[in-house]
Amino acid sequence: MNIDLLNSIFFKTKKLGFFIVILFTLSITKGWSQNLKHNSPTGQSFKRERIKLNEDWQFMRYNDNPDNLIYDVRPEIKEVNDSKVADSKPTEAVKVETKEAVLKNWILPSGNEFIKDPSKRHIRPEGDPGSDFPFVKADFQDKTWERVNLPHDWAIKGPFYTGNTPEVGGGMGRLPSQGVAWYRKKLTISTTDQGKIIYLDIDGAMSYAMVWLNGHLVGGWPYGYNSFRLDLTPYLNFGGVNQLAIRVDNPNNSARWYPGGGIYRNVWLTKVAPVHVAQWGTFISTPEVSAKEATINLSLKIENKTNSQQTVEAKTQLYAIDDFGKAKGKPITIFPAETIILNADEKQIKESQIKLKNPKLWGAYPSQKQNLYIARTRIFITGKQVDEYDTPFGIRKIEFNPTQGLLVNGTKIKIQGVNQHHDLGALGAAFNVRAAQRQLEMLRELSCNAIRLSHNPPAPELLDLTDRMGFLVIDEVFDSWERKKTPHDFHLIFPDWYEPDTRSFIRRDRNHPSVIAWSFGNEVGEQYTDADGAVIAQKLHDIVHDEDPTRPASASQNYAKPDMPFSKVMDFMSLNYQGEGIRDAPAYSHLKGIRTLPLYPEFQKAFPYKMIVSSETASTLSTRGSYIFPVTEVNSAPVSNETGGNPITKEVSAYELYTAPFGASPDKVFASQDQHPYVAGEFVWSGWDYLGEPTPYYSARSSYCGIIDLAGFKKDRFYLYQSRWRPNLPMVHILPHWNWPNRVGEITPVHVFTSGDEAELFLNGQSLGRKKKGKFEYRIRWDEVKYQAGELKVIAYKNGKFWAEEVLKTTGKAAKLLATADRSEINSDGEDLAFITVKITDKNGLMVPDANNKVSFSLEGLGEIVATDNGDPASLVSFASHEREAYNGEVLVIVRANKGSKGTMKLVITSDGLENTAINIRSN
Repeated sequence: MNIDLLNSIFFKTKKLGFFIVILFTLSITKGWSQNLKHNSPTGQSFKRERIKLNEDWQFMRYNDNPDNLIYDVRPEIKEVNDSKVADSKPTEAVKVETKEAVLKNWILPSGNEFIKDPSKRHIRPEGDPGSDFPFVKADFQDKTWERVNLPHDWAIKGPFYTGNTPEVGGGMGRLPSQGVAWYRKKLTISTTDQGKIIYLDIDGAMSYAMVWLNGHLVGGWPYGYNSFRLDLTPYLNFGGVNQLAIRVDNPNNSARWYPGGGIYRNVWLTKVAPVHVAQWGTFISTPEVSAKEATINLSLKIENKTNSQQTVEAKTQLYAIDDFGKAKGKPITIFPAETIILNADEKQIKESQIKLKNPKLWGAYPSQKQNLYIARTRIFITGKQVDEYDTPFGIRKIEFNPTQGLLVNGTKIKIQGVNQHHDLGALGAAFNVRAAQRQLEMLRELSCNAIRLSHNPPAPELLDLTDRMGFLVIDEVFDSWERKKTPHDFHLIFPDWYEPDTRSFIRRDRNHPSVIAWSFGNEVGEQYTDADGAVIAQKLHDIVHDEDPTRPASASQNYAKPDMPFSKVMDFMSLNYQGEGIRDAPAYSHLKGIRTLPLYPEFQKAFPYKMIVSSETASTLSTRGSYIFPVTEVNSAPVSNETGGNPITKEVSAYELYTAPFGASPDKVFASQDQHPYVAGEFVWSGWDYLGEPTPYYSARSSYCGIIDLAGFKKDRFYLYQSRWRPNLPMVHILPHWNWPNRVGEITPVHVFTSGDEAELFLNGQSLGRKKKGKFEYRIRWDEVKYQAGELKVIAYKNGKFWAEEVLKTTGKAAKLLATADRSEINSDGEDLAFITVKITDKNGLMVPDANNKVSFSLEGLGEIVATDNGDPASLVSFASHEREAYNGEVLVIVRANKGSKGTMKLVITSDGLENTAINIRSN
């Protein structure tokens, strides 16, 4: 394919302007324009349909020389520092003058629904750019393109970029997420759909998505994390084939973490009557809640896309919800019916209220239940139903108390939260419900009860999971505003899109009971610009409250101090690292950057009426199962090549004491929070390792800061948090492992994490002493243990009584493979996954903790191996590889059944010199 020739033909004809294109478009669309002029639906019944469009797309990504159908020009990148410290000061935007044809003005109107002031909405220019570009035409032959299903992340299979000057650096995961690509799909729309409105709903496309249908530019959305809707109706060929073409453009140096590439969330076709509930057109709130009675408010937005006035009746009934998220049984109660007169092409909002006796409340896991309801809204015209729209919601009362912290239904809930980026490890950015559920299940085992969605809107299905599983959520929209963190990040489009992105984000997510607060910014550069930054913060804050006055809103602060105007805008204080202090301990004194003493008291004094929460804490770094000696004597220290880090293997010691330059160990964070009990809790950075941002080794692929590694294997830190967050669970954990043949007689410190308050350590049956945790101590240390092969045993006590015990043994040589699956049976829907953990064991079945044998996988039966991983941040083996070295004794393989299959898949696992194994997974 000669891309240069295509561009030449296209852009030489553009010298005539869009005049010829306009005439051609007008002639073609004259007949289609009738679809805009919907007659009255009186006497006709309609049924809303929502069809998933994920299967059978044709995909092509340019290797180089992409087309020039660009949204806008971008500044030239003169210098990039991929490995700069995460809390570096953001800088001013670079001004760029547009001198070439761009499509921005045709895309901006796609956000008009979310611009409140009509005078600020965008008018689409004349013309139809791109209409003669080959990829948007129905007769273009795309058979040589790759066939893919959505959600799709084009970059995740790699290969990884290597070397010291990679095109995509470690900050963005060393994967080829950059570039321009096209997706094409043919749609058949029946003549029976004539008279309906047909919408395309895209949950997320990374990024600068632009959509053509039958050669016509429909619209698009630049921000890759927001969901958006386009009206296809004016351009459809009813009764025939319709060519859909979507262009995505993901610039390099546009993120501080791995963004993924492509249409990485679900895509839907929504068919509705011309009179219907508008996009995200319901808002349910519960201003008064008790065990005896709840007040439920319903805001309902109805849209009339006919060319005549319509008299509409709206009826909404309340149902309980079943395990599958569907309404069950008979209606519990009904909202007052509303009669609404809608003029042609008008939208109206109607408010109603009911009282519900003895409501079943939604609450936080594990101490409260997650009861949910559905509000089913039916729209009628002359007695005939034309639309039906379900709104799942929960009834709960959330209070942000300045001294008690968070109250849920009147009960204090300590926030035990983590931050989560959007990727799913070896699956990349392509959203998968089961993979996300697995992440949340492991966090629940930790007794994590809260998630901060850093630093962007999530897939809608993730919030469905947090609703059902009882997580409290801070939902976040932006990582940057006008000042940039990377050369091509959101700051380029902030002036045009901050309002549509903010309003659409709130409108989409505001019915989820798990969402307790909004975050409209993370560590933004406007913290540094005094009153000017506060003005922007206030503008965003007010937009959030205009869309949802029921929840507090804030932006996280790693620099702004209590006396700065930025802080005064916030409804609650969302502090990143400032509470426990940044670079304030002696071990950090040599480092450059932000330096603050613990600021909880100062913020509490300045804002005694506002709740304080640590929205990011710790940023402790480690690689699972790797221990580096000697071990620091202090309770928190920055990792370096000299202490805690190994620049050759790119490992960080798993003693869980070493941190990013601005971070703190869990021990230091716990102490600070315990000394300031009015703090509502913390969101640890981070729950899971994620792709990109591999501090301290930017030649690696993924982060070191997770409590759980990228493959889903627990680090030692998991047990430190569990010992604090599950104080009633009898548990004790020893580190390090006890296979050290080269350290016989050398000091090898032993640390113990326990929910008890005391422990006794034994080495080969000999007591090494019984110790108690001191005040503001969260681990028990034996720092003078000299290594001897054999058995380490710890017995933990609580209040003087036996609590728990654990035994570690020096293992034999690697001898066998042991495979276990998270589930032995999965659905054959083309989406469900099985996660199989393979451990390398000695002949007695003990995992060999330093084994790195290469393991191979093959699958027999109707399914496929989707990905493999081992949790090593430095591994640059493709996730698509069917063979991989274990990392410290463990390796992961992910399997999917073919759609519609039924039977047994057999995963065969082999490794030279080891006893091989196999495991069966059933599909149905």
